[in-house]
Amino acid sequence: MRPSARIPSILAALALAAGGAVVAAPSAHADAKACEQYVAQHSPKATDGAVEACYQGQVGNQTSCVSSLVAVGASKDDANSACEASR
Repeated sequence: MRPSARIPSILAALALAAGGAVVAAPSAHADAKACEQYVAQHSPKATDGAVEACYQGQVGNQTSCVSSLVAVGASKDDANSACEASR
């Protein structure tokens, strides 16, 4: 390969590697604490069951998270929002 052809190839490889690092970087997400804080602010009467429910939301069981929060007194809308915050 000629030297003049190597430079664009090397630059292209570096650009792809850098782009791959951006794509592979983990996205920022909330956690169970964000869910618990949401519950404390919007449905204080449901804080007793928030820890377990928000953990369920964090591990991906949104249905269990919502139903658990509703069962301890949160409104359906507040439960959905809190469980979304846990993802």
